[in-house]
Amino acid sequence: MPLPTINIAFKEAASDAIKRSQKGTVALILKDAAASGALTLTSAAQIPKALAADNASYIARAFLGHTNAPRRVLAYVLGADAANLDDALAWLGTQTFDYLCAPPDVTAEQAGAVKAWILEQRAEHRIYKAVLPHLAADTEAVVNLTTDGCKVGGVTLDAAAMCSRIAGLIAGTPMANSCTYAPLPELADIGRLTQAAGDAAVDNGEFILIHDGVKVKVGRAVNSLKTLPASKSKVYKKIKIVELLDMIDNDIRVTAADTYIGRGNSYQNKLVLVTAITTYFQQLESEGLLQPGSTVDIDVEATREYLVQQGVDVSELADQQIKEHSTDDKVFLTASIVPLDAIEDVSLNIMI
Repeated sequence: MPLPTINIAFKEAASDAIKRSQKGTVALILKDAAASGALTLTSAAQIPKALAADNASYIARAFLGHTNAPRRVLAYVLGADAANLDDALAWLGTQTFDYLCAPPDVTAEQAGAVKAWILEQRAEHRIYKAVLPHLAADTEAVVNLTTDGCKVGGVTLDAAAMCSRIAGLIAGTPMANSCTYAPLPELADIGRLTQAAGDAAVDNGEFILIHDGVKVKVGRAVNSLKTLPASKSKVYKKIKIVELLDMIDNDIRVTAADTYIGRGNSYQNKLVLVTAITTYFQQLESEGLLQPGSTVDIDVEATREYLVQQGVDVSELADQQIKEHSTDDKVFLTASIVPLDAIEDVSLNIMI
């Protein structure tokens, strides 16, 4: 007998997620006299020749990537005198992408507007993130790039002009890896920090570039999150972990909606969903994204609380009876996963 359709769908979602994570999508907002609205590019060769040289370079830097080049770059080109980014954000809200960058001449006010828009979208389960310059956003959804003085080809770029490069680098890093220490070989030098200043910047939620004496590379792949609420641990400060958790949230939400919603809410069908999500987690474990041992089950406590709210006497009901009890159109599940982090710190004691 074949696996239930929903089980197959979740397994395919996991396999597709692995493929998607190999190359992501970067979204850029530009301001240019040759305003042309929405562009979808799959290589730097497709950059419109009518764009100003700085904007063309901004797009080209996004395609440099890391392990891979981004799969796509979405660009929305506003007029050169555009006062706000509203038209671009309205269009981007209809697209699918991983990281958004504001124009290279972005103002502090515009950067704040992008942050606010990103958080609004995430509240609606659209898992966008952004790379913005010198913005202490204090959220896992924004990477705060603060390195200026980036020298490439006789030109010195500030953090704002480098945001597309970093977004492409992150988007081109496979999900199983971190972009910590990823090299930027095109850079001859940067505005260098002392070790202490660099450590303090990372602790402050800043994404910085460092020079190791030979080459320029990423310091530590962190987002801007500093203030940890009770519901989040320090792993939420890591770009790799947040990308994985975002992917899992989106895959389960979308796949469940497409293959499960509308079925009869029986105990048996709840177990079908539990088994399907377990299969999804096991696939991610096999791909080295989760630690082995992920679990999914019906949430007894949440179910019991719901039943009490509906006036059901649960005082004599065992846990199994709670699991099997009717919950109208609600399904309460609980899961435990451990994202697999990347190697970033090595300690070696040599005895002589």
